[in-house]
Amino acid sequence: MTTILELRKLSVNFGSVPAVRELDLAVPEGRIMTIIGPNGAGKTTVLNLISGLVRPTGGSVVFRGEDVTGFSPHRLSRKGIGRSFQQNNVFFSLSVRENVRLAAGAHGPDNWKFYRRARSFRSYEDAAEKALEEVNLAGEADKPASSLSQGGLRRLELAILLATSPVLLLMDEPLAGVADADVPFLTAIIRRLRAQGQTILWVEHKMDQVLALSDEILVMDHGRAVALGPPAVIAGDERVHMAYLGRN
Repeated sequence: MTTILELRKLSVNFGSVPAVRELDLAVPEGRIMTIIGPNGAGKTTVLNLISGLVRPTGGSVVFRGEDVTGFSPHRLSRKGIGRSFQQNNVFFSLSVRENVRLAAGAHGPDNWKFYRRARSFRSYEDAAEKALEEVNLAGEADKPASSLSQGGLRRLELAILLATSPVLLLMDEPLAGVADADVPFLTAIIRRLRAQGQTILWVEHKMDQVLALSDEILVMDHGRAVALGPPAVIAGDERVHMAYLGRN
């Protein structure tokens, strides 16, 4: 199986505090890998290191065989790494369609040009429409983003990501704050993306969904990898219960 992302002894300190400690990880292409662990375990920091928001103090990030350690978020996005965040990251004053079209245009090859060719605008429009259909928001495309529920906003954020044609999706707690009734819509989208061959590395706290959706689960505690394996193995690992699952 092809490895799309590899972390080699990846480490970062915030001041004198180690946040991630010599993390080794290989993410297989076309799979869903979930990072779990207690608050402060370093989960979000790992995503920040991969997406270029934080520079490591040691180790390296290898994406599709290329060492991309220290690359800017914009450069990593162009290479195919898409990232969503815990907090909603949309323009509430724009329509749903405008949010997605803006992302597609910003990611395009002529995004720096003041004047763009008409076919570029058409391609961005097509990318936006395809992404909206993928997350079942085509029927709400002309509504303001501010009118969406939290579940709708999460789907919009996913559409924004998909409009940039990522090969690796990094998602930070996409189910956080989502009403129970909306969770199945989001998980169905994630399953469909997985079936289409999309690689997903995400952080999530809803353990029922983590166990149902993941191909592999990485458990972290105090910046270190505690365990890595398929859901059935992780659910029965005593170290996991000590580090996370047993903490209520």
